[in-house]
Amino acid sequence: MQTNLFTPRDQFNSTLCEIEISYKPKYKASELPKVVTSADAYGCLKDVFPSLDYREYFYILCLNRNNKVLGYCQISAGGLCGTIADVRMIMQTALKSSSTSIILAHNHPSGNLTPSEADKDLTKKIKEGGKVLDIAVLDHLILTSESYFSLADEGLM
Repeated sequence: MQTNLFTPRDQFNSTLCEIEISYKPKYKASELPKVVTSADAYGCLKDVFPSLDYREYFYILCLNRNNKVLGYCQISAGGLCGTIADVRMIMQTALKSSSTSIILAHNHPSGNLTPSEADKDLTKKIKEGGKVLDIAVLDHLILTSESYFSLADEGLM
């Protein structure tokens, strides 16, 4: 007697969830902003944060090989003193958009631009994840309503 190891396909159709992965660019590559400096990245990011002074947010900029901005993504929204940035969510977004590099950014509602040890450790962890996937982490910006701090500019990457 032969046992069928596979269940008929119809039995699974009602219980399986479809996973959809998409990135839908709205502009031609020639129309996308280019990031060459940390000031360029700050210019792109400062207006997409819902608030710089109220609660902490973590965003990424996704870039192509020519450092053109493919898009941005809010990774998390936290409280007054912190937010959680999941490396897997960051890399998932980068992969979904076919990014070759990313720029990390979060704000400090306190107005203090100094990166914490947790900020530095997180940056290192994300960079290591990026190396495995061949996605470069170019910078990590800390934003306030008045200015920004670039870990790359200060040699902390």
